[in-house]
Amino acid sequence: MLAKDKRELKSLASQMPSVVQIGKDGLSNAVIDSARAAITARELIKAHVLNNANIDTKETMQDLADMLGAELVQVIGHYGILFKKKNEKSHYEFVKDE
Repeated sequence: MLAKDKRELKSLASQMPSVVQIGKDGLSNAVIDSARAAITARELIKAHVLNNANIDTKETMQDLADMLGAELVQVIGHYGILFKKKNEKSHYEFVKDE
């Protein structure tokens, strides 16, 4: 993914609510299934590691991205932005495939 594509995705995600919340149980099957459904439908999602979860946010977001086959766009504080472009009818045609 190109740097300008990441900038554009960060900008779009800044106003989005988080659709995946990761609690003290970490990356449970329910969280992974929820994230998979959200990223399949939306392509770009924001995930939030709750304050009561004593886990490393950056590591957790990277693990989640790897599990989903997605790109970790950014991690800020307890929030992570993930992107997985659809093969057909993508809303993000500006993102170049590698």
